[in-house]
Amino acid sequence: MFKKTDELKVMRDPIHGYIHVEYQVIWDCINAREFQRLRRIHQLGGTFEVYHTAEHSRFAHSLGVYEITRRMVNEVSGLKELSEMDKVTVMVAALLHDLGHGPFSHAFEAITPVAHEEYTRRVILENTQIHQILSGVSEDFPEKVASIINYTHPNDLLNQIVSGQLDADRMDYLLRDAYFTGTSYGNFDLERILRTMRVKDQKIVMKESGIHSVEDYIMARYHMYWQVYYHPVTRSYEAILHALFQRMKDLAQTNPAVLKDLKMFLPFLKGEDTMQDHFRMDESAALYGFTLLSESEDAIARDLARRLLDRDLFEYKTIKCEEDLARIKKEVAALGYDPTYYVIHDEASQRPYKPYKSGEGHNIYILREDGSIKELSLVSDIVNAIVKGNLKEDKKAFYPIG
Repeated sequence: MFKKTDELKVMRDPIHGYIHVEYQVIWDCINAREFQRLRRIHQLGGTFEVYHTAEHSRFAHSLGVYEITRRMVNEVSGLKELSEMDKVTVMVAALLHDLGHGPFSHAFEAITPVAHEEYTRRVILENTQIHQILSGVSEDFPEKVASIINYTHPNDLLNQIVSGQLDADRMDYLLRDAYFTGTSYGNFDLERILRTMRVKDQKIVMKESGIHSVEDYIMARYHMYWQVYYHPVTRSYEAILHALFQRMKDLAQTNPAVLKDLKMFLPFLKGEDTMQDHFRMDESAALYGFTLLSESEDAIARDLARRLLDRDLFEYKTIKCEEDLARIKKEVAALGYDPTYYVIHDEASQRPYKPYKSGEGHNIYILREDGSIKELSLVSDIVNAIVKGNLKEDKKAFYPIG
């Protein structure tokens, strides 16, 4: 049913060596305009302001998620037996899972109420090049792909591959983000995980002999969040992004003439964005908009845009109580700044592993030597200690000091 490419297509990749493509539908999706747009979206939002080599794109990450998925359905016992339809469907879903992302990772969602997952679904199901390619397979193929991204595919194994506690998405971004930030926090033994992965009772499980590799993976998640993803300088950059987007939303209500040249943002500010508007909105467009705003007649938008472009970021302080935040707002106001846009309260929290309750998601399961299946924290002392430990939180205020 699925046409193969004339020859095996390969693309060099620093994490996986090569990305391998043998199906024409996947090759066509890679070359579609909506997927090529991901070259213009940073994988890590503002993290490049901290780790200067973190310039990798969602395009590269999406290819990596596809490659891990391709290996899973071709190498893992219990997944190798999937039908060709299921294998290609989940590989396409893995490739396309991030299509809906806006600029600067999740920060852009401050300007639009539509989550990136919804945009992804729309790109797959509405009138786009991607939709035309998928419809060329069969009329219902786009819906099959979208159902995996929505975690509703009737074959739950496919949902687990793309989104779970141990999925292709997380495994690629930990390794890739560690590589491009020049850190070692996110490293774990992907090869060992794939070798000890199995399927039992319609669950993706790990053999007990591979438990140490899974523990390393859990700890990689923990360290990457606190050393990279939640780095306070990254959060400062994103705090200014949020403040600027909020200022634009307010101006759209009170003084829309100030925004008349910002055609790239206007559809989102009005809640009238189309698929074409979404396609055009990449980081190049957003940065050009910030350049225009840096010369705006509105002093707040002008200053916030300049700070983003010049890396003149807010300072930050740990907040222990409401009185701390109130004191900072008073100090910032005394300097002549509006605390609405110049004091950003941000709370970060993360637990590297927490078992989902029944029906909420896919846990990590260990296949014991006696054939029984146990949830990871019931087998691993390390993970059990993490689950029972206190949730690590970091509450900070971001603000200018002069």
